[in-house]
Amino acid sequence: MTQEFIANMLGGRRESVTVAAGRLQDAGLIHYARGHIRIVNRQGLEAAVCECYQIVKTEGERLFGDRGQVR
Repeated sequence: MTQEFIANMLGGRRESVTVAAGRLQDAGLIHYARGHIRIVNRQGLEAAVCECYQIVKTEGERLFGDRGQVR
């Protein structure tokens, strides 16, 4: 998944994705290289995001059951 692709999905700029990915990587939450993102610390990543993640996760599970779970 390229930074350009992520930026297009989010409606932002590639440079913003570069900065965000770098900060998450510096914090030890993800490893990002050559279009591959690996979550290193899921609990830390979930703690770092806004309440939006839990809202989307809960709604997905409500609508789709097991198929809606964010992994």
